Amino acid sequence: MNKPITVLTRTGEQQLKDELNELRTVRRRDVAEKIKVALSFGDLSENSEYDEAKNEQGLIESRIAEIEQTLAHARVIDDDDISTEKVGIGTTVKILDMDMDEEMEFKMVGTKEADIDSGKMSDESPIGKAIIDREVGDVVEIETPDGIVNMKILEIRKDG
Repeated sequence: MNKPITVLTRTGEQQLKDELNELRTVRRRDVAEKIKVALSFGDLSENSEYDEAKNEQGLIESRIAEIEQTLAHARVIDDDDISTEKVGIGTTVKILDMDMDEEMEFKMVGTKEADIDSGKMSDESPIGKAIIDREVGDVVEIETPDGIVNMKILEIRKDG
């Protein structure tokens, strides 16, 4: 079974590499110290500090494996590959919700980078799927959990 390819921007790739480095160096060392301290308390059968530290260690190792897997199977989009002719990963898009008469702006990113609170929309979200590969001036009908919404693409650009 082939692993799905994750699409990342250069920024997203660097953020994952930074997180991986932090987990491998600082967090692993911290949790190892917690385990060492907890072991000094003796009887492990009633040692909640030990249990908590081992759980934290498991979470850290799981996240390390997840990031390594993502990076190993990632396709990184270079800024030079980003076109402003059509909406794509790495572009910043301004759209108009024609029903609410509200403008929104966000950066299109792959699923692993998505964070709507930071203005980063996944290409796999309902809006992302509907506008990907569309051009300025296109009006798209988007099926959202709240019903059908009509959006017009006002601007496509690349930042930085």
